[in-house]
Amino acid sequence: MSLSRRRFLASASALALTGPAWATTPLQAFDRNLVVSLAEELAAGPYTPREMVPQEWRDLTYEQYKLIRFRPEAALWYGTETPFNVDFFTPGLYFPRTVKVETVESGTTTPVMFDMSMFEKSETVPVLPVDDTLGFSGLRLRTEMHRPGLTDEFCVFQGASYFRAIGLDQIYGLSARGLALRTGDPEGEEFPDFIRFWLERPEPGQRNMIVHALMDSPSVTGAYRFDIRPGPACVMEVEATLLAREALPHVGLGPLTSMFLFDETNRDRFDDFRPAVHDSDGLMILNGNGEILWRPLANPKTLQVSSFLDSDPRGFGLMQRARRLSDFADLEAHYHRRPSLWVEPRGDWGQGAVTLVEIPADQEIYDNIVAYWRPRIPYEAGARIDLAYRLTWGTQAPIAADYARVINTRMGRHLHGGRIVTVDFAPHPLLEAGPEALVAEVSSPDVETSTGVLQRNPETGGLRLAFTFEPGERTLVELRAQLRKEDQMASEVWLYRWTA
Repeated sequence: MSLSRRRFLASASALALTGPAWATTPLQAFDRNLVVSLAEELAAGPYTPREMVPQEWRDLTYEQYKLIRFRPEAALWYGTETPFNVDFFTPGLYFPRTVKVETVESGTTTPVMFDMSMFEKSETVPVLPVDDTLGFSGLRLRTEMHRPGLTDEFCVFQGASYFRAIGLDQIYGLSARGLALRTGDPEGEEFPDFIRFWLERPEPGQRNMIVHALMDSPSVTGAYRFDIRPGPACVMEVEATLLAREALPHVGLGPLTSMFLFDETNRDRFDDFRPAVHDSDGLMILNGNGEILWRPLANPKTLQVSSFLDSDPRGFGLMQRARRLSDFADLEAHYHRRPSLWVEPRGDWGQGAVTLVEIPADQEIYDNIVAYWRPRIPYEAGARIDLAYRLTWGTQAPIAADYARVINTRMGRHLHGGRIVTVDFAPHPLLEAGPEALVAEVSSPDVETSTGVLQRNPETGGLRLAFTFEPGERTLVELRAQLRKEDQMASEVWLYRWTA
């Protein structure tokens, strides 16, 4: 059975996992400065990869790993007044190295030791070696959400610097990362690891959970603090201090990773019963000038990198705007319940570009979409970078809907040659006067486009813009469209890169 890391992560999160025995001897006094100091110490020396777990763990098959289940009653803080529980994952399969986990209570730390009794496993799982050096591959946070007396999971940290979260009634989809390095570069990408976690024990009645993480990689180390508040949307306040071991010519801050296989723009490439398959359908940007940009995602046949230049961006994110079951007709994957993820920078992020990397994919098991902020000026070796941002995992971006939103893009061959494009805009007070009161501005730096035609869409209640273009021999065409009313913006700016 051939499986990607992404498919495994989705299945692992769905398992009914959870762990006992946490040690009772405090190790040392703790505050965030300790994590920063450890990152500084690591950055001052050469990078040393962590030891791998024994071969027997690494040789587990996907099915065997799935059959090692965490016991709910073994969860950290289970059965106490602490409003959060923490489950743990074993190493093995895609996770050959372990992380250290410690709790923080009254300013001191206590290690959470690996104990095989925290897990139950099927008889088909071979005997696995366990000693004092073995640790976990990650952790999962749970709290009471909508089922009184029962906990629900809402956040997972597992694998490299990846983490995921969901809002109420959502299921896991896209991921965030601590840092992206050299994404899409010819020499290959570098994946930093979270190697150590500290979990601050919440007080009774507390509705947020504080997680600290130490990051390490050949090029950079980092100290992270996550203030995580579950709810209808899961909101994280992130603080990070990065220490560069080497020059960092290509850094991605606030990186997001998702999957886009097909929708109405490229439906003809896939023999599939479903009308669309994706975790996210667009990149949304609120730039420093207050414009809202909407870039529908694509699954190109060759690697595509798009840069949206900006200064002090107000926010960006990968959104899932298709919210009906019928948009996907998938009774198992439930793509309509996948979260959107919005990044809101705190402080001055300076000049740079929101960068979108689209990687060709032929199956939905691959994460092929990456978005992040790339600073214009590279960081030098020895640099210290302090940054802060908010992550919101929910149904939409947490910003005011000042303009009509794009809700769908369709594309196909035009009857009289060339390509036809339709863009649907959601109902909005600015559109209530109808098509006659609006101007559709359609343009391209590469080709001529037809005059945009606006019509009322009786199904959505909004407006539809339709136009055509003839790419000729071109293999790439950039397109732009926006609705305006009396010289004022009435819609988001729709941007698209068509590729042959």
